[in-house]
Amino acid sequence: MASGLIFIIIVVALVLYMGSLYNRLVSLKNRHQNAFAQIDVQLKRRYDLIPNLVETARSYMAHESKTLEAVVAARNDAYNRLQQASANPGDGDAIHGLAQAENRLGGALGKLNVTMEAYPDLKANQTMMQLSEELTSTENKVSFARQAFNDAVTEYNTARQSFPANLFVSLFGHTKDVTLLEFDDRAAIQAAPKVSF
Repeated sequence: MASGLIFIIIVVALVLYMGSLYNRLVSLKNRHQNAFAQIDVQLKRRYDLIPNLVETARSYMAHESKTLEAVVAARNDAYNRLQQASANPGDGDAIHGLAQAENRLGGALGKLNVTMEAYPDLKANQTMMQLSEELTSTENKVSFARQAFNDAVTEYNTARQSFPANLFVSLFGHTKDVTLLEFDDRAAIQAAPKVSF
């Protein structure tokens, strides 16, 4: 009788633990997906600003079409990679592809910034100054959103990997770690927020 009662208590405790673990993992997964949605919003805002920036610069920089085309191509690639990552923020390949595309875009914007130094009239243009300010503000928001995403991903991955949770997570479909959104080329990502015209 006593051994049956102990068995029932152990089973109930295990069921309660598994229910609690399941709910915690779902909550953490939703948190990192929401954090990625915030990145999505800010990056789309950034991608919407870039064509305006290029069009404003185009009227002053007729001889710099390759630089402008590189920015547009990098922007379009980054936008497409964002769409892929947004469809599944847990897909490591999509997150890695987005990070690489953002590095290329940051590098292209950095080259555009350097090229624009030779055009003082463009730097003094009111529209260009406003776009620059909006782009810088958006870059800061992207940085904060990326940090929040990485914090949420770290918390989720830690919960998955911790003992004894790691014994049960595959039962709930939480079989893979989520990839952090990191940028390999620190110089390229630092170039984008420094856009000053």
